[in-house]
Amino acid sequence: MYFPGQKSEVGDSKEEEMEMFDQLYREWKGVKNNCKYLPSLYTKLPTTDEPLLLKLREDSRTNFLQRRSQEILENDELQKLWFLLDKHHTPPVLDGEQMISYEDFLLVSEKAGAKCKSFFNPSVFCKLVQTDPYGRISIMQFFNYIMRKVWLHQTRIGLALYDVAGHGYLRESDLENYILELIPTLPQLNGLEKSFYSFYVCTAARKFFFFLDPIKTGKIKIVDILTCSFLDDFLELRDEELSKEFQESNWFSAPSALRVYGQYLNLDKDRNGMLSKEELARYGTGTLTDVFLDRVFQECLTYEGEMDYKAYLDFVLTMENKRESQSLRYLFRILDINSASSLNVFSLNYFFRAIQEKMKLHGQEPVLFQDVNDEIFDMVKPADPLKITLEDLINCGKGDTVVSILIDLNDFWTYENREYLVPEISDETDI
Repeated sequence: MYFPGQKSEVGDSKEEEMEMFDQLYREWKGVKNNCKYLPSLYTKLPTTDEPLLLKLREDSRTNFLQRRSQEILENDELQKLWFLLDKHHTPPVLDGEQMISYEDFLLVSEKAGAKCKSFFNPSVFCKLVQTDPYGRISIMQFFNYIMRKVWLHQTRIGLALYDVAGHGYLRESDLENYILELIPTLPQLNGLEKSFYSFYVCTAARKFFFFLDPIKTGKIKIVDILTCSFLDDFLELRDEELSKEFQESNWFSAPSALRVYGQYLNLDKDRNGMLSKEELARYGTGTLTDVFLDRVFQECLTYEGEMDYKAYLDFVLTMENKRESQSLRYLFRILDINSASSLNVFSLNYFFRAIQEKMKLHGQEPVLFQDVNDEIFDMVKPADPLKITLEDLINCGKGDTVVSILIDLNDFWTYENREYLVPEISDETDI
């Protein structure tokens, strides 16, 4: 008879059997302690003192990326897919566009092959459904979606090849190597002299790092490179026919790079390859204030008091893109003379006095600071009525105007006469 609390002989034999089995199994596998031999969730990356492990890791990553690249649709496969979509489109045509139903969508998926399977899932179809009364999607929109995905995967793999450590980001030298090796494949850059390649690469890479690495970590996530518009602008140079206006507005075009570098050479009067404060003072219309330029050279990295080409590129990107938050961050750091993370009346007056002095030199009647101060605070509407933070400057939407009227006489004059200039511009447009 079995009483509660009494161990069953059958139960004991089973427990002993399991223990014996576990012991024999661990001896057979060579495992002495289960806790000590659990799979590791983190493996330390090899160091420079372990060249064989580094080489193994590099070769493994290269093989992995090659396998992934083989999964990407080739041009002939994309063409075949387009023919299938065209052949199996679902009538009637909507506003001149061929459409496809979900049933035909699945039919094309079966005929397209294994490499296309990832594009033919219900969520993709649902995202592309718009206003069609039959619940169909546009073939062209779907194919453009596939092309975009293929491009992203190709570019992701291309960038990852330069991420030697496999950390998911590129250092400046990595990105420069990527750009350098792409130059021969971009028809719009065919006219560049090889002696200019290093300056072009520096110019192109600097835009990525200025906007995507505002806190100067020296590296950019590959994901951030893919999601920003800069890479699209850069790869647009594959097009053999680009308008003059597009080339002038595209930072990565040959005319734009030559313009920026040409300006740098023109400013460098003593031809020492660097810019002094006096040389930079001639930038643009030559109306930047001395106080502002002093602060630029105090806050930016210089060599024996002079600015190199990289620092100049940061300066140009700031001045040409004042509405961007990264540019406002750059300028705010210069305006924040007390390193207080805010601008008060004293800070604003400090910079505006230089504007007043320049007005006197040009025979103009200086504007009262109090009037300008009131206008600035009205534009920004800061959370604290006594000071302006970087967040206030970015959120107000008029940060570019605020900084411009404090550092450049020409911009201040334009702001002061905006009511008279607008009618003149509209009259010229009418003509």
